[in-house]
Amino acid sequence: MLEISIEKKLGNFKLQSNFKSDTGVLGILGSSGCGKSMTLKCISGLQVPDKGFVRLNGKDLFDSEKNVNVSPRKRNIGYVFQNYALFPHLNVYHNILYGVQRLDKAKRHDKVMEMINKVQLDGYEKHYPSQLSGGQQQRVALARTLITEPELLLLDEPFSALDSQVKFMLENELLGVLKKNYEGIVLLVTHNIEEAYRLCDRILIMDNGKSLQLCTKDEIINHPTSLEAASISGCKNFFEVEVIDEGDEFLRITSKDLVLRTNKNTSDYQPRMLAGIRAHHMHLSPYYIDKTNSFECKIVDKVEGVFLTTVIVNCMGSTLLVEVPKDDYINIINTNSPKFWIELPGEKIFLMKINK
Repeated sequence: MLEISIEKKLGNFKLQSNFKSDTGVLGILGSSGCGKSMTLKCISGLQVPDKGFVRLNGKDLFDSEKNVNVSPRKRNIGYVFQNYALFPHLNVYHNILYGVQRLDKAKRHDKVMEMINKVQLDGYEKHYPSQLSGGQQQRVALARTLITEPELLLLDEPFSALDSQVKFMLENELLGVLKKNYEGIVLLVTHNIEEAYRLCDRILIMDNGKSLQLCTKDEIINHPTSLEAASISGCKNFFEVEVIDEGDEFLRITSKDLVLRTNKNTSDYQPRMLAGIRAHHMHLSPYYIDKTNSFECKIVDKVEGVFLTTVIVNCMGSTLLVEVPKDDYINIINTNSPKFWIELPGEKIFLMKINK
């Protein structure tokens, strides 16, 4: 178990990071400059917090009150940097060997060869980093870290410098290596919600130096607890609403002329809240939709992406962004319908408190 509660001030920026994480992969998600990488550096000992504590499996690595600050090399933490930080003058064998120099010579060789086999780099022992693909370099960096048998593995945006065409392949390679060869705690820093969703078991949202929400990846999509958490996780549609209880299962929410029914998925609702719905959860049609929360709407504009078209519509005085597969949008427009309808599924609408 990793437990962290720290503060660190750098100029006008103040980091206040508080969370716990057990085995599995925890994604730390947030925009650039929000404190993600600084959190990893404080955990590893590369930066010293001003106050608080870092505790790993019951051991104090840092505690300002107890005056404890274990040196980075004694924390038993593995750190894989964005650029892998391989030694260019060392081949694969010696890059991995670097992590176990303190072991007996015979044991070192056996351990290195075992790790080379685990990460499927047999035959590449004498290759240098410049002779390896991006995926092979990543596996060398992981092997060099995992060979030390760390209790905690820190991954600082390991895919941010890669082309999208190879990123998916390397993500699968990383997951494969971790599942087969590592049973400890993993923290993965990213600013990409899709990457976090694919790779992580749980997600921690960070914003402006603070830990906002830690939950499963499905909860962060369906039940973000704040505007900041919803925005960082990719939601584009928000509107202030008045909330009325309709009984055991449903709430009625109104915004301007838009009146909706939504599932009562929380008892912690208030008369005025912020509602959100993700762009891909709504349905746009040239035909009448005979469902709850269906309305006639007007298409105002569109923004074309590679695979999706973001359609901007006006619905009962509210502007909404709807994501539609490109072919579906073409079919909708080609009907030459004089009217369009939109559905906002009640089970996909989430409510959040309004920040005062």
